[in-house]
Amino acid sequence: MMKSMTGFASVTREDDCASIGVTVRSVNHRYLDVQMRLPQVLSGIEPRLRAAVQQQVARGRVEVGVSMQMRQQAKIEVELNEVFAGALAKAMAHARTIGLVAGHLQPGDILRFPQALTVREQVVELDSAASAAVEAAVEGAIVQALRDLDVMRRREGAMLQKDLDARKEAIGAMMERVAGLAKAGDESLKERLSARISEMTADLNVDRGAVAQEVVRFVSRSDISEELVRFRAHVSQWTSLSDGPEPCGRKLDFLLQEMNREVNTTGSKADGAGVPELIISIKAELEKMREQVQNVE
Repeated sequence: MMKSMTGFASVTREDDCASIGVTVRSVNHRYLDVQMRLPQVLSGIEPRLRAAVQQQVARGRVEVGVSMQMRQQAKIEVELNEVFAGALAKAMAHARTIGLVAGHLQPGDILRFPQALTVREQVVELDSAASAAVEAAVEGAIVQALRDLDVMRRREGAMLQKDLDARKEAIGAMMERVAGLAKAGDESLKERLSARISEMTADLNVDRGAVAQEVVRFVSRSDISEELVRFRAHVSQWTSLSDGPEPCGRKLDFLLQEMNREVNTTGSKADGAGVPELIISIKAELEKMREQVQNVE
């Protein structure tokens, strides 16, 4: 089943230890590129979380973000900058002696200066049981988010496949029309050559059989049978890849290159009214398919 490389999922979980939020976003990328933004306390399980992503996603840039708010009240530490406070008190005392200010420093005066106090929130330290519970909750939330992401990628992939299949059928039909026009063009060319040669050699003693063989040999240069066989094989392989269980984006991209090569060769060899216009239309559809395949995992 075809999957898109773009998607988004968000999961929130609440338990006795923490409130956990997980977001997973994926966009197009040539390979699998996993970016994780985790709280420092979860750095030890990052390899496990990356492995969980790799089990669900084969290609694309995947950004995983985890936010966590602990239930336990954090300890607050307030530190006075004694050097700054002393310098401030000295400056105020001097200001009083010269009559610029009156009174003494109050606690509220100190709070007006951000340099005077440093407020730190101490990291909450969990015991082993609580730490294991939080890690398990985070891992479970990420797995759930990845499953939700997969659902979205499959849904978008189904829409991509519907569009690509329609274009594939369209170019297949156009190539069959090219085949018919090219065959008619070969017959017309053969008739024109035969008539012209007969006119030119009417008064000459020539081997008509040899002339006919040369005409056939010349016309065969515009034969596109091999190109048509390969193109049809590519169309058949496309179907097996897009309907298969494995990620197929890169293989489909390569297949489109091969199909485009056969169309180019066909356009340079085929002779028939309307063939150039059809070749241009086919190449335009192949380019649209190539753009769409860039979104396929």
